[in-house]
Amino acid sequence: QVQLAESGGGLVQAGESLRLSCAASGRTLSDSAMGWFRQAPGADREFVAAVSRSGSVTHYTDSVKGRFTISRDNAKNTVYLQMDSLKPEDTAAYYCAAGADYCLGYDCFSTARQYDHWGQGTRVTVSS
Repeated sequence: QVQLAESGGGLVQAGESLRLSCAASGRTLSDSAMGWFRQAPGADREFVAAVSRSGSVTHYTDSVKGRFTISRDNAKNTVYLQMDSLKPEDTAAYYCAAGADYCLGYDCFSTARQYDHWGQGTRVTVSS
């Protein structure tokens, strides 16, 4: 059973940066594709970014392209989400997820039900 633990959230001002980390235990991270999702208050959970098992393929939702970067360090069993030029609309709880083992394209990687394991989330608040 894989366990995921997010960290790195906090309160920042618009334009600043944060780096979220997701540490995995109980399973080798390189066995899974990884995704980041977020959920703002009163909203549905939405896809943010995903990275393939090897790290060679990444996907982003349009609203974060050019500002967020997903990466993974399989040796450390950790996935990162570097968030630059943050905006108030990025305010949400951010969740990492493992799975999407058979995904090949954006539509699959961006679908929450493709992921088998989820972390508890870390909150990001961006003030204007």
